[in-house]
Amino acid sequence: MPISCHELLVNELLRWIRCIEIRGNTQMCRAGYNPGPGLGTSASNHYVDVSETDQMHQVFDVLCHKLQESLLSSASGFKNYRGILNWCVVMLVLSNARLFLENLLRYGILVDPIQVVSLFLKDPYSWPAACLVIVSNVFILVALYTERKLAMGTFSEKLGLLIHIINLTVILCFPMLTVLMVPSVTPVGGAFALGSYTILFLKLYSYKDVNRWCRERLQVKARGLHSVFSLFNLPDLYYFVSAPTLCYELNFPRSQSVRMGFLLRRLFEMLLVGLTQQWMVPIIQSSMKPLQDMDYSRMIERLLRLAVPNHFLWLIFFYWFFHSSMNFVAELLRFGDREFYRDWWNSESVTYFWQNWNIPVHKWCIRHFYKPLLRKGASKLLSQSAVFFASAFFHEYLVSVPLRMFRLWAFMGMMAQLPLAWFVGRFLRGNYGNAAVWLSLIIGQPIAVLMYVHDYYVINHLEEAADPGNTGRVVISDCAIFCRFGPFGAICFRDDESARSSPISASL
Repeated sequence: MPISCHELLVNELLRWIRCIEIRGNTQMCRAGYNPGPGLGTSASNHYVDVSETDQMHQVFDVLCHKLQESLLSSASGFKNYRGILNWCVVMLVLSNARLFLENLLRYGILVDPIQVVSLFLKDPYSWPAACLVIVSNVFILVALYTERKLAMGTFSEKLGLLIHIINLTVILCFPMLTVLMVPSVTPVGGAFALGSYTILFLKLYSYKDVNRWCRERLQVKARGLHSVFSLFNLPDLYYFVSAPTLCYELNFPRSQSVRMGFLLRRLFEMLLVGLTQQWMVPIIQSSMKPLQDMDYSRMIERLLRLAVPNHFLWLIFFYWFFHSSMNFVAELLRFGDREFYRDWWNSESVTYFWQNWNIPVHKWCIRHFYKPLLRKGASKLLSQSAVFFASAFFHEYLVSVPLRMFRLWAFMGMMAQLPLAWFVGRFLRGNYGNAAVWLSLIIGQPIAVLMYVHDYYVINHLEEAADPGNTGRVVISDCAIFCRFGPFGAICFRDDESARSSPISASL
């Protein structure tokens, strides 16, 4: 009785399994090994005449399916998406090339170094922000002098702590009062000066703590520490102030030499950021419209229009500051620790993002704020909340003071991270948590930026335009011209009742 195809297949599989069990080698089974009578040997004559290799080809031709997931399914375990990443890069380049050409055709070349300089200076002969940064050297010298006296035993620990507290308090208050009281300080110049003083505050706080820890650890009299604290000299302190770190150490890791190729690449990347002016100017101009003139749908449309370009600018700033600039300074100073950020883009929780996107600040918060609170008996939740509160304060400090308006948008945005972190950590996991983090970065920041831009525009432009004292009278020949100055120029009218309604010039 002839054997059916199904029986033939079953017999061949059984013979193949028996062969592997006996020999343990698939190559010998392919070579024609016959396990002998038993399983897999009951085939007919026409089946026996077929070679072993042909039989196996027939088996595998019949068995063409197995239990497996699609590659794009998460259960498949497939992780090699290099081709899709390259496709995204190509599409991003092509789409931005179109936008670049469209931007040039519509607005022309907007990159203007003089306009960038004007953001820092109102008067080319008055540099208040630069003077503020130069004055900060006084506070550095006070910290150095205090630590020297503490090392030699001249100052007691209480007196040294009091001097440090006063010095650190003045570091925060002095530039703030100067920016608020000196009208020639521009918002960008004020933000630069306040950012420099904030960094100096964090550095000198770490400088104070580490030296105190070393004195306590050695457990000797202060006068015996003079040889140990031989690092109390001006060059070493200025190296720490200039280094891309906020945490002080007696000896920093140093690289062997300066790599000129690496240095020049980072410098080139830093200069390329100036090209973002071509896209920033139209975005800022398009957002210069009061929200009270729009309905809710227009507000949402304005927010979504600002979200993507604002997010791209934020990513460019991150790369420019945390990679190009900080690596440039580190290479120049041969500073060895180059971990300025970690893989925050893989964050599946808000907490992981804040722990990995700004490593210098994170290290400072853990070392000088979070762990000291835990050692004093505070709970983890209270310590984390205190860290977010301090971060919210500095965010508001760096935004509201240069703009000279206090709206608490930045403060509330940072404090809102606490419930957001709890919600994402409790209800979202994996890719959903990562998507929530990205959504908060793409949508959350533009909301705060839009609020500040709107309020600044209303305060500094609409109110000035509505102020009668802002109208200037210019006499030309026998006619007088009245000019009302607006945010992008002035509209001028002749001093003639019949022609008062017709403008002479739309801009000056």
